[in-house]
Order: sequence, then structure tokens, then C-alpha cells
Amino acid sequence: MSPQIDEKVEPIFQEVLKRNPGEVEFHQAVREVLESLGPVLVKHPEFAERKIIERICEPERQIIFRVPWQDDGGNVHINRGFRVEFNSSLGPFKGGLRFHPSVYLGIIKFLGFEQIFKNSLTGLPIGGGKGGSDFDPKGKSDNEIMRFCQSFMTELYRHLGEHTDVPAGDIGVGGREIGYMFGQYKRITNRYEPGVLTGKGLDWGGSLVRTEATGYGATFFVDAMLKVRKESFDGKVCTVSGSGNVAIYTIEKIHQLGGKCISCSDSNGVIYHEKGLDLNLIKQLKEVERRRIEDYAKYHKDAKYIPNGKIWDIPCQVAMPSATQNEINGKDAATLVKNGCIAVGEGANMPTTPEGVKVFLEANIAYGPGKAANAGGVATSALEMQQNACRDAWTFEYTEQRLAQIMKNIHDTCYQTAEEYGTPGNYVNGANIAGFIKVAQAMVAHGLI
Repeated sequence: MSPQIDEKVEPIFQEVLKRNPGEVEFHQAVREVLESLGPVLVKHPEFAERKIIERICEPERQIIFRVPWQDDGGNVHINRGFRVEFNSSLGPFKGGLRFHPSVYLGIIKFLGFEQIFKNSLTGLPIGGGKGGSDFDPKGKSDNEIMRFCQSFMTELYRHLGEHTDVPAGDIGVGGREIGYMFGQYKRITNRYEPGVLTGKGLDWGGSLVRTEATGYGATFFVDAMLKVRKESFDGKVCTVSGSGNVAIYTIEKIHQLGGKCISCSDSNGVIYHEKGLDLNLIKQLKEVERRRIEDYAKYHKDAKYIPNGKIWDIPCQVAMPSATQNEINGKDAATLVKNGCIAVGEGANMPTTPEGVKVFLEANIAYGPGKAANAGGVATSALEMQQNACRDAWTFEYTEQRLAQIMKNIHDTCYQTAEEYGTPGNYVNGANIAGFIKVAQAMVAHGLI
């Protein structure tokens, strides 16, 4: 049986469905959290009395705008921009911008909703938000990217500020895009305000470890889950989906901790290299030359490229989904468990379907949900904000040490909360409940707003 929503919470979920038709990813994200909250309302009846769940499911502000831009041939294109400022109870809205053709309001709301609890778990003073556009950066020139980013920021700038809303990058938005948007923000406002965006270049207000943070953080979280079970990464065969920023630095940290990654992917297919992935080559292909992962096999003849392949069919002991939402379904999860997988850490946001989550929980493997496992990115963004606020710059070693401690704290909080609420070892319940309670208590303290 799939988890049930408590009878006190079910009407709230039905109202969410009614108020947000067609936004299936948002529905999925809300349901996944609400399934954990029945015991919380028993212990904290004031949350029900003050309609905290109803309020937390409704964004404080939803901004949708037109983004016109011109390509190199002089042709005009129109995209749609979004910023959902979901909850500011713990601090300014914080969350990335995603540029991808799949983006629509439901995707941004699911990501923003997840961000509330993820940011809460970091223990840092940041609220939850998300944004983006259905613009596709693939195949565009640098000048086209620049013109789009400038047009996007020309509308969005009025909603941002270091004490209001601080975006970062996400899929399709890296250092290049952040640079173009920061330049336009500075140009329009006549203010050098480094705290208004994170993921900036190191020469102009960025933080060391920010590039590596999500991948490193997810690996730190899985390492903590393994240690609870008297295991470690040492000698473990690992699979990491994706080959972007999160995947690359997940692979890097796994290798540093003694594991061996044998497979990664992109939207076209999967590369399988039994003796272990050549990380330097992947970095060259993806970060420098912006090529497809299939080119890896041109340099390593013993590696196999599988067009449109299913990465989860490759046996591994640790799986790190680091590409996009709903990439592991129930069948994939069953295959992973059958092939000996003992731990899953989500580097992407909601990469496992509800059916897949059910398989992992029933198999009693160490399963770290995204809102806990991939919080390292936003945690380091908050550390970047701290450095900007005091006009400081920290060393790589110090910043990584802070990140490692934050991820351990998140793991311990989720683990202890799961035990406290009667589901030991269930990091899904632990993350949902711990993240929710902190936000809920702040909302109660702030009154009816």
C-alpha cells in the first residue's frame, strides 16, 4: 500500500488539487510532504488551528512575465518567465532559476515548495522560492544567451534584493547566465549589490565550493547514512545519473571517499565504464567544450555508450540520481534493489516517483530524499550571502568544512526526527517533519500574514 494522507490533512490536499489544476509535479510534491504530517498535528494542534498547512501550500507571491529577445539573425522570440516567492518565514526567498523547455508554473511551484523545507533543514536564515523560464539554452550562442538573460532580468530585477529574494542557478543556469543577469541588475539599479544573486564568479563576489556544493553535499549526506549502518563509500560501485554540475562533483567526492563511479548520462544516453569513470575527461567534455556524453567513448575504447539507455539497469551499490525529476520509477527502483543497491542519495529534486520511493522504503535501504540530500547547494549559497554581507571571502577548505558540518547536521536532524515520530530510519518522514516544524513555528510567531 502507498502511504496514506491523514484524515485531518486529506481535505487540505483536495483543496490544493482544486486550486492548482494540471500542476502534476506540484501535486506530487505537496502530497509527499502531507503524507508525513498527521503525527505532527497530533503533537502540535496549534498548527491546525492556525491553518499553517493551508497557508504553506499557497505561495506568498507568483510572478509570471513575458521575456522578448532577439536571436543572432534578428528574429524575435517570446518566452515566459516565472518567479514563485513561496515562503519567507525564515528569511528572504532563496532558490534557483531554471532555463529549460519543460518549465511551466507547476514545475516552478513544485521546486519552490520543496525549497521551503530544504532551506529550513539547512538551519540558515533563508526562505523558499524558485524561478525560471521555458527558454532552452542548448544550441544558443553566447550573445543570444546574454540577450535573453538581460531581457529576463529587466523584468525580474524589481522583485529582487538581498533582504527580499535572492535567486541562484539551476538547470540551464550556470556562472555565465548568473553573470549576464547580475550585470543587467547592476546596470538598471545603479547598485553593486553582490548579495542579490548567488553562484557568482569568484572575481566578483562568488564563493569557493559553490560550484561543487550540491554534488559534494549529497555525497556527504549519503556518507552519513552509510556510517549509521556501519558502512562507507570505500570500495563501493556507484552510479550517478546526469553529467552536469551536480553529477560531476558527486562523482568527484565519491572518488575522494574511496568509491568507484562506473556510469553517468545525459538526455541522449548513458556511458558505462566498468573500470571507473575518467572524471577529468567528463569535466573537459561537459564544462569546457559543452559536448554530449557519447563523445566519452571516443577517448576510452573500453567504455560503452548506450543511446537512450536506462542507467538504473546497471548494477551498483550506491545510486545518486542527479539529473531531473521523476527519473526513477517503481520498476527502476525494484531493479536497483534487486541488483544489490544499498543506498540512494538524491542530487536532483524529486528524481524518484512515489512508486519508486515506496520500493526503497520497503526494502529498508538508506534512502536520502532530495530536500535533505541535495541541500548543500542552497546551504553554500547562504554561505555566499554571509561572505557578501561582511565583504569577506573564505578559503576552499573552510567553506567545505562548513558545508560538511551542515550536511551532517541535516542528516542527524532527519534521523532523530524520524525516530521521534515513530518511523526510525525513514529519512523522508524525518526531512518532511523537521523542515515543516521549523517553518510552522515561525509562521505562528509572525501572526496571520
